[in-house]
Amino acid sequence: MSTKERKVKSKGKKALRVIAVILAISIGLVAIAAVANTIIVNKTIEFARSFEAVDFEEKQLVPQKDENGNWVFTTDDDFRVMHLTDIHLGGGFLSAGKDKKALNAVASMILAEKPDLVIATGDIAYPVPFQAGTANNESGANEFIALMEKLGVYWTVTFGNHDAEAYSYFDRASVSEFYSSDDLKYCLFQAGPAEVDGYGNHTIEVKNTNGLITQAFIMLDSQSYVTDTIIDSLSGEYDNIHANQVEWYKSEVQRMNAENEAVINQLQPGENGGLHKDFGVVKTQCFFHIPLVETQEAWYELEANNFIDTESVKYIDGIIGETGIRVFPGKGEDDLFETMVELGSTKAIHNGHDHYNNAEFSKDGIIFSYGNSIDYLAYIGINNEGSQRGCSIITCKPDTSFSIDKYNYYADGYYQPGLTNEEVVMQFEDVTYQVPIEE
Repeated sequence: MSTKERKVKSKGKKALRVIAVILAISIGLVAIAAVANTIIVNKTIEFARSFEAVDFEEKQLVPQKDENGNWVFTTDDDFRVMHLTDIHLGGGFLSAGKDKKALNAVASMILAEKPDLVIATGDIAYPVPFQAGTANNESGANEFIALMEKLGVYWTVTFGNHDAEAYSYFDRASVSEFYSSDDLKYCLFQAGPAEVDGYGNHTIEVKNTNGLITQAFIMLDSQSYVTDTIIDSLSGEYDNIHANQVEWYKSEVQRMNAENEAVINQLQPGENGGLHKDFGVVKTQCFFHIPLVETQEAWYELEANNFIDTESVKYIDGIIGETGIRVFPGKGEDDLFETMVELGSTKAIHNGHDHYNNAEFSKDGIIFSYGNSIDYLAYIGINNEGSQRGCSIITCKPDTSFSIDKYNYYADGYYQPGLTNEEVVMQFEDVTYQVPIEE
């Protein structure tokens, strides 16, 4: 072997040693991060389980499954739903402090309001490595599950675009299994029909003691990105609700209408306060993560008309705090809104996704209601801002009417003792709140 050949071989060995060292260091760092994440997530779950269960002053309503496999609550009184959205639990060592704040906010509001049902419309988990410290989306889901099961309130979820990213450990089917576990006593999530796109298309009903459905909540998976690639997850090319989901929604409304008609035909005149006419078309409300394109169109119409109501669009309350596009719907057309108008059943749509938006407005008689977000993690600086953070309370009356009230986590005094103090700016009002949460 020539001297030149020996030098080339020596350089090759040195390069291999450098690569080996880099790989070893990388593997070591990954292993250390994995161990750190496991320890910290376990601590966060321990924190989630440190809250007391909700003390229902009267007997808690307990749902039962009907012959269709749907969960049904039975009451002749008001039924109260808490809508939460965009909780954004990172589930990693980088997000632990913010995860605890988010869990504390959720627990505080539930303990104060004592709702009959909690519906969280997506982005429960936020497994973005450079912010969370992990791509393990099971961790954030488990933190939320631990809290909700300890609080002992009935709850369900729909999925957002972040709950299962292209790069995260688990896909939507696996995440669906987390929430469908038989070990969960209070979770009412169901994966939905296998032949329908998405995971979590399911219905929860409220009936009176005569057996009439007074209100139904239809959960839909608004999907994630147009294609399941990392590039799309960065570009904001959001998907929308698919055609077979719209058909499933339509069949659910028609099924419930038929069930109510059958009950009405059996009731004697005067039963149920003579309100039979109000039950012929079942009143429903839909919950999903990504807003419809009609949500964007309605808001743009209001803006263009200086927020003076038009024939089809009415402003109700709240703000759109996002900048730029302001309302970020899924791409492409779907027939969901048109089907809702045609059937006349759905009176409100509840979604999240746009964290600074909490407005409520209507189009063609259907309310678009943004939920107050929880997020302490995803938006840069949102940890120190508070105008958007809170919950919605939907009060459903036995006569099929309902109201939607939005509450701010700070201004409405929900906070409970936790681990960290919070000082936030109410950025849309220029007010600073020092929240007295004990160390």
